[in-house]
Amino acid sequence: MAKFLLYGLSAVAAAVFIYILLLIVCAAIVDTNEEYTRHSRFYRFLLTSSTAIGLKLVRIKLHVTGMEKMPQNGRFLMVCNHRSKFDPLISWRVFSKYQLSFVSKPENFKVPIWGRLIRRCCFLAIDRESPRRSMETLNKAAELIKRDEVSIGIYPEGTRSKSDELLPFHNGIFKVAKKANVPIVVTAIRGTEKIAANYPLHRSQVYLDVIEVIDADYVGSHRTLEIGGRVREDIEQALRYNQNNMKGGFAEEQSGKITVK
Repeated sequence: MAKFLLYGLSAVAAAVFIYILLLIVCAAIVDTNEEYTRHSRFYRFLLTSSTAIGLKLVRIKLHVTGMEKMPQNGRFLMVCNHRSKFDPLISWRVFSKYQLSFVSKPENFKVPIWGRLIRRCCFLAIDRESPRRSMETLNKAAELIKRDEVSIGIYPEGTRSKSDELLPFHNGIFKVAKKANVPIVVTAIRGTEKIAANYPLHRSQVYLDVIEVIDADYVGSHRTLEIGGRVREDIEQALRYNQNNMKGGFAEEQSGKITVK
């Protein structure tokens, strides 16, 4: 019995070693000077699988509601409030089948291994100091959607909020949905701001809710300021409702609740 157990442990150790080696080698061959415009399903697998392992190691338990509201066909722009560096990791894990790529700050592309994997999955770096270059990046995001390469995720606040309050929105990001003629998936997240403090002694409960999907017709017929106002109200109401009415998670009467262990 002990012999079989030893063989089993050796096989697991070998599999882990090969997987880590595969990540390192595949990340190393990514050209950091190139902005990739073709999505790689293989690199997406590496990204989502390694993220799933990472979230498990950090002791995160995800609770997801509202997935039944997701568009059945076609690409979309996903927007959410932003509380932690873990937010995008959790989002691309939850929405893995939609090939969600983010418009992100350049520093994230320097993260070991993951910074290279996301580049190969059509993530885009944005220069927030230059309005002209920022708009160029948003146009590229719209083109990726129109060419059916990926769906795009952006945080309207532009940076992480260090409190429970939403920061001012950069409504220009909604031009991505207008230019690509796609719906906007409005989501809200909470609990990620506690992960760093909880680890390693405590498990972190994270709640992600798909609030609504704003259809492409509405997006096309309204100004970005109006769209931003609607999105902000949606997120504020969702966060306020669950803050006032729930002790442990989003509203349990909502259908489509998923727990990712």
